[in-house]
Amino acid sequence: MRMGASAIIVMIIGIVVIWGGLAASIWNAVQKSKG
Repeated sequence: MRMGASAIIVMIIGIVVIWGGLAASIWNAVQKSKG
């Protein structure tokens, strides 16, 4: 596997983790406001 391919995979994983954290915090806020 080339260096470029692994760098792209790391970038994609990082983006997914960041968006997952944002979605989780938004979801928690929505659940608290509903409850």
